[in-house]
Amino acid sequence: MNLTKGNIFSEWILWQFYEVPIFLLEVWKNYLSFAANIFSVKTLLKTLFSPWRKYNWRYPKGFDIVEFFNTLISNIFSRILGFLMRIVLIITGLLLWVLVFLTGMAVIVCWVLTPLAVILGIFIFLLF
Repeated sequence: MNLTKGNIFSEWILWQFYEVPIFLLEVWKNYLSFAANIFSVKTLLKTLFSPWRKYNWRYPKGFDIVEFFNTLISNIFSRILGFLMRIVLIITGLLLWVLVFLTGMAVIVCWVLTPLAVILGIFIFLLF
C-alpha cells in the first residue's frame, strides 16, 4: 500500500482507482489460470482420440477373425467414448473459463464505477 502523506481524498482516489484495481487484476489472473488448469484443456486436446481411461484390448496372437473383430470394435468403442468424454470436459472447461473471465470483468468494472453510482444516487436523492 502506498503510504504517501497527503489529504485523505487524494489517498482514497489512489487506493480506489489504482491500488485495488491492480490487486483485482492479479486475483483475476489467478482465477483465470485456475480455470484453465482445472480441466487441463491442452492435455485433453492432445489426447482427444486416445482410448478412454487407457482401456485397450490386445489383439489375439493367432488367426481368429471373430476375436480380431471383437477386439477391433472394443478398441474403436473405447476411442469413441474417450473422444466424447474429452469433448464434454473441454466444453465445460471453456465455459468455466468464460464465466470466470466475465465475472472478473464485472467485478473490476463495478469496483471502478461504485463511487460514480454513489454520487449519482446522492444527486438523484437530493434532486427528487
